[in-house]
Amino acid sequence: MAATLTDTGAPAMAAPVKILLVDDQPGRLLTYRTILEPLGEELVDARSGMEALKLLMEDEYAVILLDVNMPVMDGFETATLIHQHPRFENTPIIFVTAVNLSDLDRLRGYKLGAVDYVMVPVIPEIMRTKVSVLAELYRKRRELQSLNASLANAHRELQEEKARELERLNASLRAANAELELRNRELLAENKERTRAERQLREADQRKDEFLATLAHELRNPLAPLQNALAVRRLREPDDHDPLLSMMERQLSLLVRMIEDLLDIARITRGKLTLRRATTMLQDVIAAAVDTARPLIEEGGHTLHLALPETPVPLDADHARLAQVFANLLNNAAKYSDAKGRIELGAAIEGDEVQVWISDSGIGLTVEQMDTVFEMFRQVDTTVERSRGGLGIGLTLVQRLTEMHGGRVEVHSEGPNRGSTFRVRLPHAGAVETLPPAAAPARSSSNTKRRVLIVDDNHDAADTLAMMVRLLGHETRAVYDPKTVEDEVASFAPEIVFLDVGMPGRSGYDVARALRDAHGEGLVIVAVTGWGQPEDRQRTLQAGFDHHLVKPPDIQAITDICSKGLRPLAEGTPQ
Repeated sequence: MAATLTDTGAPAMAAPVKILLVDDQPGRLLTYRTILEPLGEELVDARSGMEALKLLMEDEYAVILLDVNMPVMDGFETATLIHQHPRFENTPIIFVTAVNLSDLDRLRGYKLGAVDYVMVPVIPEIMRTKVSVLAELYRKRRELQSLNASLANAHRELQEEKARELERLNASLRAANAELELRNRELLAENKERTRAERQLREADQRKDEFLATLAHELRNPLAPLQNALAVRRLREPDDHDPLLSMMERQLSLLVRMIEDLLDIARITRGKLTLRRATTMLQDVIAAAVDTARPLIEEGGHTLHLALPETPVPLDADHARLAQVFANLLNNAAKYSDAKGRIELGAAIEGDEVQVWISDSGIGLTVEQMDTVFEMFRQVDTTVERSRGGLGIGLTLVQRLTEMHGGRVEVHSEGPNRGSTFRVRLPHAGAVETLPPAAAPARSSSNTKRRVLIVDDNHDAADTLAMMVRLLGHETRAVYDPKTVEDEVASFAPEIVFLDVGMPGRSGYDVARALRDAHGEGLVIVAVTGWGQPEDRQRTLQAGFDHHLVKPPDIQAITDICSKGLRPLAEGTPQ
């Protein structure tokens, strides 16, 4: 279990969760215990379905490991009774079976609420991974619920949760990568198992990516009302210079950025991240990167010196992704430099290359560290007394994105405590014909008051978003039940609907299709969701949404949608 700090500064351990093990065979129960005890959770045995139901009435469990084949009452019957009770309808169940199930049996299990199956003989690593992920998700949901109790404690609680979650994530991913590497070497030595090894590795990588996407979605949902609440506070008191408010905004922004970095790594490794290349100027890209990194630079009291060419330097690049490269390098320089350090960002054209370098006066690198600094989840300074935080993926993104642009990145340091220099080399796009500036698109007045309907089964998210939009000068109404949306639209006649996608009983996709069928193009429908992959955006577009906002939604995007009115912001694609 991960260590945290109590209010007194003393280390404390996260409380274990209860895991219910249901099997009529004592030998299997002993096996489950042996496999799961390293997780440090509280394991409870039940030798029949009836005993399991009795235990559930007495206590709450994070996950149930349930044998399918039991006398008197089998696993399917037990699962049916468990999920019929309102208290346990969301309790995850993993079925354990020694018999190959048909697709119909598996479908039946999933309909009864099963989240997965484990086959006998049990592979310990798979069972431990499945149970630990569900236990951690249960623990995370329980901890995140306490965040909504008081916004005044949001910073402390977010910091503790972030540290625990990210530390566990780093540890689990490192262990998974090490295990996969070892297993790969063993299987490659046996030619007949080569095909099986490749398949297992692909499945494990897919599970990792699915886990990262699910983790990001689950984290985004509680972050949305927190960011909305901070935006409401800022709108109500724009001149308030409360340092606690600014600090919470910075830390929340940092957590959102970490989630996006995790997903970027998953997209790159799966080949699903594509660049949107266009002619852009190096100076504009660097300006965007400096704006992104400025809060961390100022927080450390560092001085930033720029040495850029006076004439514009054209690049054929994805402006946003290349800005992300330089912002990550600036953030890295600020993070690994002691207070009041010096950071220099320079650029020059050398032959057919554009060279950009970022130097700092920070902790420096050894020769061994220079060889591994771009590896995923690798952190240079991991000692407790000089811990710099982070996931260890920022420089990996720098390298991968630079290579996708046809460039390369290099690092040099004179040694520990003597600073570092990262050098990015990119193809030079050559001279570009100067075009007249495009006419600004017509905008409707930002003072136009619109009727806006907010639909979200999460009351906190709906109420805070409605409050934010109301403070922007619009008339709002919040709806928590997706089944009543049509009635609310008929009585309220909104111009814009902000619609959560994942709602119980009726999804946002179904609501959007119904609204589009009834009202045609006369209604702007905006998806607000924790899912932000390209395929998720394509799905909302096909369902009739005009825009796609990822939780927590950006206040500027909401402002633009409300002020621009009835059509999508650009080229008819969701935002």
